[in-house]
Amino acid sequence: MGYAQLVIGPAGSGKSTYCSSLYRHCETVRRTMHIVNLDPAAENFDYPVAMDIRELISLEDVMEELGLGPNGGLIYCMEHLEDNLDDWLAEELDNYLDDDYLVFDCPGQIELFTHVPVLRNFVDHLKSRNFNVCAVYLLDSQFITDVTKFISGCMASLSAMVQLELPHVNILSKMDLVTNKKEIEDYLNPESQFLLSELNQHMAPQFAKLNKSLIELVDEYSMVSFMPLDLRKESRRLLSQIMKMSYS
Repeated sequence: MGYAQLVIGPAGSGKSTYCSSLYRHCETVRRTMHIVNLDPAAENFDYPVAMDIRELISLEDVMEELGLGPNGGLIYCMEHLEDNLDDWLAEELDNYLDDDYLVFDCPGQIELFTHVPVLRNFVDHLKSRNFNVCAVYLLDSQFITDVTKFISGCMASLSAMVQLELPHVNILSKMDLVTNKKEIEDYLNPESQFLLSELNQHMAPQFAKLNKSLIELVDEYSMVSFMPLDLRKESRRLLSQIMKMSYS
């Protein structure tokens, strides 16, 4: 049985930095892992790339040959990957042993893990090849500065959870750049009544019913909470906990 992490989140949320830190952590604890680049627009890496979607297709070539923009071109690239799951990906996966650990560094286009079925089909393919898969959703901690942005982040994360149906952990990245840690701590494991009160204060009265429904949705699932990751500090324990999710 193989093991895999799917690293997802909005563009600029620190996915590649997380992958690089995880790689260094595994070197320290003498655990072998392999990082796979699934971003056809990526250029520079701080980690060794074991598999690279750009060997199959690149965003630059698609934009030049088909005249597509960055967003349409990226969707085209990922759909091309989907069409080659049984060919290119299967051949690449044959190079790894049953107990190998793969980490997939994904593009940051949010529709790929919220409603476009490409990554869901990708996950199903990994499962069919006897991989245990978990999802790691990264959100820039500087995005969580008030309750409205927190709810927006929760909704995006929840959409990915529902779409992928995987064991799932939410990470607040770039904690080293946050100047006021207290503002962030209020939203790590907040009470629903606190969120509703804060939301009602920020929104016009006509949104009260909508606010209540949103908070009830977050509270009902009881699955949307965030773990802070500050790479300047000791983070081995959190990285090890995340890796163990794939083994369960």
